[in-house]
Amino acid sequence: MTLPGTLRLFVNGEIVSAQGYEYDNLYVHFFVELPNQWSSPAFQQLSGVTQTCATKALGWENVAYFSYPFTLELFFTQGAESEESLPQWPVLYFEVLSLDFWQRYRVEGYGSLVLPASPGVHNLTIPTWRPVELGAVAELRRFFIGGSPELEDITYVRTPSTFKGERLSRFGFRTETTGSVTFRLYCLQQSKAFLEASAKRQCMQSVLDQLGGFSRQSSVYSVLEAFQRARRRMQEARESLPQDLISTSASTVHQLQEP
Repeated sequence: MTLPGTLRLFVNGEIVSAQGYEYDNLYVHFFVELPNQWSSPAFQQLSGVTQTCATKALGWENVAYFSYPFTLELFFTQGAESEESLPQWPVLYFEVLSLDFWQRYRVEGYGSLVLPASPGVHNLTIPTWRPVELGAVAELRRFFIGGSPELEDITYVRTPSTFKGERLSRFGFRTETTGSVTFRLYCLQQSKAFLEASAKRQCMQSVLDQLGGFSRQSSVYSVLEAFQRARRRMQEARESLPQDLISTSASTVHQLQEP
């Protein structure tokens, strides 16, 4: 059971496939960055590497099917300073690399995804990019020797963790769009706040039901009162008529009823 003010997040994830990359024999390296107020158990691994997978032609693209499973257990504890602000969610950073027969590896793309804030099943396809150098020499080096420009800090895919300024400039940083990676995430959230909210909803529902019962009873009473008022008005109107008119109308009705 989680402590009060704590959110427990389970993620059963799967790196399904990678598609649209230039070279074969792909593998994915990934890790999870935890923002402030987030923590994980001591046994929890926050990084991993998939197996190397050969691609398969599927339509116009080459697809590598990894089906690599991973599990995350994370905790968010709300502090006094974060009560008025929305919490930041953990980010999964990953890079796609290729390895050829001569053991030459190349960076095929970088990407990131924010773990979903809602529970359930999420199928996400994340596009990737890689840094490039201008000129034919860089492409020849990449083809014959292997290797390519790499990021010193993979968190540069988003806002680097070491950046403390207000504006981040990427002017002059050249990139190239590459393929994409497909993830399947099964997210489960556990918190006492959910139980309290459910209890409040049930209490509110019972109050609404009672109010609904009262409203139905009051509507029946109002109909009966309206009928009684109409009946009294008819009796008063009958009593205010002259007696000879009442007797004449009564005799007329009696004659009409005779055969």
